[in-house]
Amino acid sequence: SLLAFLALFGPEGSGIELAREITLPSGLGGDDEPEEALLLPWDRFSAWLHCICVVGFDLELGQAVEVRGPTRICYLSFPDSNSGCLGDTQFCFRFRQGSNRKQSLSCFLENTDRDAPPCLKRELGHYYGYVYFRQVRDKSLKRGYFQKSLVLVSKLPYVTFFHSLLKIMAPEYFEKQEPCLEAACNDIDRWPTPHPGRILTLPIMGMVIKIRIPTCYDKPGTSQLVQSAQVSIVLPTIHEVDLFRCFHPVFFHIQMLWELVLLGEALVVMAPSPAESSDTVLALVSCISPLRYCSDFRPYFTIHDSEFKEYTTRTQAPPSVILGVTNPFFAKTLQHWPHIIRIGDMKQAGEMAKQMKVKKLKNLKTLDSKPGVYTACKPYLNKDEEIIKQLQKGVQQKRPSAAQNAILRRYFLELTQSFIIPLERYVASLMPLQKSICPWKSPPQLHPFIQQDFMKTLEKAGPQLTSRLKGDWIGLYRNFLKSPNFDGWFRTRRREMIHKLEALHLEALCEEDLQQRVQKHSEVETVDLVLKLKDKLSQAEKEHLPVRPGTLAKLQEHIEAVILSLPEDLQGILHKPSTP
Repeated sequence: SLLAFLALFGPEGSGIELAREITLPSGLGGDDEPEEALLLPWDRFSAWLHCICVVGFDLELGQAVEVRGPTRICYLSFPDSNSGCLGDTQFCFRFRQGSNRKQSLSCFLENTDRDAPPCLKRELGHYYGYVYFRQVRDKSLKRGYFQKSLVLVSKLPYVTFFHSLLKIMAPEYFEKQEPCLEAACNDIDRWPTPHPGRILTLPIMGMVIKIRIPTCYDKPGTSQLVQSAQVSIVLPTIHEVDLFRCFHPVFFHIQMLWELVLLGEALVVMAPSPAESSDTVLALVSCISPLRYCSDFRPYFTIHDSEFKEYTTRTQAPPSVILGVTNPFFAKTLQHWPHIIRIGDMKQAGEMAKQMKVKKLKNLKTLDSKPGVYTACKPYLNKDEEIIKQLQKGVQQKRPSAAQNAILRRYFLELTQSFIIPLERYVASLMPLQKSICPWKSPPQLHPFIQQDFMKTLEKAGPQLTSRLKGDWIGLYRNFLKSPNFDGWFRTRRREMIHKLEALHLEALCEEDLQQRVQKHSEVETVDLVLKLKDKLSQAEKEHLPVRPGTLAKLQEHIEAVILSLPEDLQGILHKPSTP
């Protein structure tokens, strides 16, 4: 039998105790990819999901996982008691991974991370919880209400995809209970692993979902739709939320919000429901795309979260984090935070015209504060009146929400690209010239990032080349260079450039005559050279260095030719696999 069901079904080391066992039939679907032939039963499930939880409401205990599990999931899986969420509600939360938990399947999911854009890479230190909560009146129950959540826990930030999956799974589960989840687990374990760039057909409970996971090579702002069949649900995006719907109550301030997210400022979103809270936080995080937001963010945060004290202490400055909350208690607890966004009911479109002014933080004393942005921050850039007018006109003309969302997403993309291009240009100049690469010496070092030198480049090659916005760009860059977002971006770019240097070094080695080289050396020196080259080759394969096609195979041939020229006893030593 396999420990599965409502599962708290997850990889080893999950730290979750199961209340019961359910036998699930084994057997995999077709192995479309060679590497997937190596997968064991339930590896495919684990590639998509860490576990599935069902959280019910106990009259004496409050919310509780029906199969025993982490307390934090219990509290995060239900709307706050102040949120009147009748009917079905969907939202997501995010929580830290325990230090004692093991990573699994990393070897099979390397392609997912390597080829995915920054915003879609797996979370290393956090899990996402995707929630489908149902609350309906039921006179047969002592409390008078049926209250239950189905929760999918995953490392993958595929928000739209998992919410769509829950729309299929949850209603079926609430009606048919346990056998339904058994079937769903089996369906998911027949899926191909998540691989960017491929069109994936994912059967689930009699339906078929078709998706394409974007790659880092896609042109930003484009969406490659997949072909639809009669029984297919085609998702044009697996992760994007509706930006315009989320920012609608505060859209006069979208540019300032972009700056605050870019700089990694401490932000709290106060919303009437977990759905609006989580969507707004996710919209904020995604508005600086294609940059990855590198600080912490919690789409739905409660007073029961283990980081509550850490994030609400007044003894130090608020951390670089975006919190989404619904409990009015936070209006008082987080008064000292520098930036507060209050979101009203997103259905009240008439509120838009009243949000033109940024409010002072001192006005957020009462629990019934109106929607708006409360901050003492002064934006670095002048307000872009053109985008505001364009969106206002769209509202007046009843332009479809999808079109408004596309306009706003394109605006943020162009703004971020204008900001990042000067940084990309300067960082590219830190790369040593290719002619400085010598095959018989270690690859040259990257030049250091010097802030003053970068700032000097902005005068002639700054964002003014691609953006119409005026303002204190220099001040914005100066503060960005101190932020976690710059640190995360530069670490990634630096690693990519080091890999490029290693790749160029390998290509230079391939052009050398190894046989002629070793003739000038002793056997001991030749063996040492072969061992170093084999290590370099192994490292290149492990790190997937961006070498020209055929380079690694050609270098392997050169190494084999050198080994064959040595005495048999040395050949035997060099052909032995290295001990890990």
